[in-house]
Amino acid sequence: MATTNGKTVSLVLGSGGARGLAHIGVIHWLEENDFKIKSVVGCSIGAVIGGIYAAGKLQVYEQWVRSLTKADIVTLLDLSWEKSGLVRGEKLVNTLIGLVGEKLIEELPIAFTAVATDLRGQKEIWIRSGSLFDAMRASFAIPLFFTPFKYKGVDLVDGGILNPVPIAPTACDGTDMTIAVNLNGPAESSIEPAMASTVSETALSPFREKINRFISRLQPPMTSGEKRDWGAYEIAAQAFEAMQSAIARQKLAAYPPDIVIEIARNSCRTLEFYRAAEMIALGYEKAKTCGLTTSARGS
Repeated sequence: MATTNGKTVSLVLGSGGARGLAHIGVIHWLEENDFKIKSVVGCSIGAVIGGIYAAGKLQVYEQWVRSLTKADIVTLLDLSWEKSGLVRGEKLVNTLIGLVGEKLIEELPIAFTAVATDLRGQKEIWIRSGSLFDAMRASFAIPLFFTPFKYKGVDLVDGGILNPVPIAPTACDGTDMTIAVNLNGPAESSIEPAMASTVSETALSPFREKINRFISRLQPPMTSGEKRDWGAYEIAAQAFEAMQSAIARQKLAAYPPDIVIEIARNSCRTLEFYRAAEMIALGYEKAKTCGLTTSARGS
């Protein structure tokens, strides 16, 4: 069991869609208990949360995401109509820039690495300089959903394809310990089905209703064993999540961190960002019970 006396931490924030809001709760618990986060490595949603935290704007982002409704999620999706992806992602990134401001990674007060995937080169790309939001956009480009992001002439997609819990970039950090948050942990049977949206479907325009129904089909189901009429995008999303779970186990075995905080893969579906309060509280509780202790503080 680890103990802390203001120990420095390399924090690894994994990929997993809206489950990544649990990262916020983990960060809160660590800060409240005197852990000093000196380095953040993020993949996909982990790059978003980690980058915003490294920029010192997590409180602003948290206030915004706690206010999101299901209808708000729909309005943030700018359809691309391109074969390479359903959503461009520019509207989402511009919204985040409005909240946080333009930032350069090398000027952040906390070391930050975003992990993306070069599909053509079949390799991880570690982004440690340049525009913070370009790094985020490259890292969260989920295949089929977001269009790839061209970065320095290379088309990049979601880092979770090759490394959903990227431990390796922390190897030379020189911190006291590495803590990883895996959003693809074992499913938990005790988890209740997703909460219904607080926004009436009748309040949405017919166009939004169509997108809303598509989003529901795109997301992997919360439970297993039920009979379904699987759509193409749902199959792709389910396959992507299964792949990430398998790769996460392999990466954690190959590069074991000091502490792993596991978030069940069925705790929240990919686009349920309107469940922010619930997921933040879950992350806080998982950090509290993961094996870290503050009993040695001051000793």
